[in-house]
Amino acid sequence: MNFTSPRRRFARAAVAGLALSGLLSACGGSDSGDDAKSSGPVTLPFWGWANGQEAVVKAFNASHKDVQLKYTKVTDQLTMQKQLTNAVKAGNAPCLLQNTGEYVTSWVSQGALADITKYVEADKDKFNPGSWAVGQVQGKVYGIPTSSAPAFTIYRTDVFDKYGLKAPATWDDFIAAGKELKKHDIKITNYAGEDPSTLEVLAMQAGAHWYAIDGGSWKVDFQDAGTLKAAKVIQEIIDNDLNSKLSFADYAAVQRNYDNAGTVTRQISTWQMSGMVQNFTKSFGKWALAPWPAFTGEAPKTPAGTNQSGGLTLVTEQCKNKEQAAQAALWMSTDAGAVKTMASPETGSGVMPAVADSSSYVPEAIPEKLLGKNYGPAQKVVTDSMGTITDDWTFGPNWTAMFTEMQDEWAAVVGKKQKVTDLLAHMQEWTVNDLKQRGISVKG
Repeated sequence: MNFTSPRRRFARAAVAGLALSGLLSACGGSDSGDDAKSSGPVTLPFWGWANGQEAVVKAFNASHKDVQLKYTKVTDQLTMQKQLTNAVKAGNAPCLLQNTGEYVTSWVSQGALADITKYVEADKDKFNPGSWAVGQVQGKVYGIPTSSAPAFTIYRTDVFDKYGLKAPATWDDFIAAGKELKKHDIKITNYAGEDPSTLEVLAMQAGAHWYAIDGGSWKVDFQDAGTLKAAKVIQEIIDNDLNSKLSFADYAAVQRNYDNAGTVTRQISTWQMSGMVQNFTKSFGKWALAPWPAFTGEAPKTPAGTNQSGGLTLVTEQCKNKEQAAQAALWMSTDAGAVKTMASPETGSGVMPAVADSSSYVPEAIPEKLLGKNYGPAQKVVTDSMGTITDDWTFGPNWTAMFTEMQDEWAAVVGKKQKVTDLLAHMQEWTVNDLKQRGISVKG
């Protein structure tokens, strides 16, 4: 799809306050007690996958005598979940690990993460509120934010100008532009059959809440007003054949399609533009940014859901030096040199930092080569988008399993074998049943 990575979709959202007992799972982790004392330098194992982390670890170790980080690079996000599961069971989990918001609730429910509130609460004003909320459950902090993800539309100016179109301000405008472009055998967007996060992010934008807390239970609702509003937009795009159907399994083909103007818009974040720069050969300077389309009659609102948005450095419960681990995580997310390293697409991952004011990193985070004369105006689009990001989305305790099920059904939506509303009805029933089978109290 337009908004997510071919390798992995990530999301960012605030986890709702909740009473953990009985809501997340039938069991929980034990408290390992006070941090262990050590007479020598403390070594903290740290697992991650993002480009630039090794350089940050090297800088940390050079500037700290009493605490050292031992970095292990994991292949990717999915591999991290598998390896962490095995490590927790074996009792040898790392002290620190890279992760994202959708996994926090599940890991807390399994007793895998440490409550580090007392070590970091005083530093929360160093981060933007939405990012800080990502690592919280029931007001307790389990992770330090590493990135945020401004979201916006990138579009082909040459094609839009040729057919007298303006950048779509609303989803109605987006559909209307798609219908005009269709007359010229051009698609306005791409829906990969394996990636339903288009539905997730539009529902998020529309004010939906697939998971919420109701008293002592989880409430599941895949058919609320916001979700149906999002479903209507997606269904109209599919019904009118306004979308390409290219799978990210062939990432190069997807990028060639954009470069050749077969598809001419994407809803993305800063980090995703690096893939365009690396794969394009024809369309440099022909792209511009515009705000994320609004629902007609509503104020601008951008969803919080892209790769590495909601990025976190988490501290595990098995770590014997939790305070040092928490402080190390803070340093990696706030030290000026470390933040710059990670924000640059050349030295790091090209992600926007989670710090309270990240505007100074915008010029470096977006590629002038791709945008050409539109580079200057694009910076304001990125900065403005950071002020409209949703921060009230909740990831449920079975999010990973739920999303996998949704992926299995999404291809039939893109292939016109079922409606979006059919998928939502299925997900409602499936998710409620899955939570019940896990012994989790649920309404829906």
